[in-house]
Amino acid sequence: MGLKRKAKVSAEFSMSSLTDIIFLLLIFFMLTSSLVAPNALNLKLPGSSSAPSTSNERIPDVAITRAGDYELDGKRISAGNLEKNLRGKRRSAKGKLDITISPHPDSPVENLVEIMDMAMRLQINAIMAMEK
Repeated sequence: MGLKRKAKVSAEFSMSSLTDIIFLLLIFFMLTSSLVAPNALNLKLPGSSSAPSTSNERIPDVAITRAGDYELDGKRISAGNLEKNLRGKRRSAKGKLDITISPHPDSPVENLVEIMDMAMRLQINAIMAMEK
């Protein structure tokens, strides 16, 4: 009478499939992390200085009204003309140009971001001032 031996279950675990999955996940996360770009503004916070200011020039002020309109030094101006005027002031400054941005507390944030983008494109230092 032929007795069959019981088939022994192997206690080994194949790691090759697990390493393939780990490498695929690693590649996936590396690719997706490089595609994510931070959407942030480069803000420069004011600092203190012991040196007195030597410039007597008036800093141009861009105000944003409650309705979202722009004013350059107290005169109402459109967004396109504002960029042209700031570009002209930047050329005539022959160096670093500083402007202040004075938004009304109830003005839309999009308008503030638009002016900050203009300043970044024109390489102008923009200082946000909530009160005059």
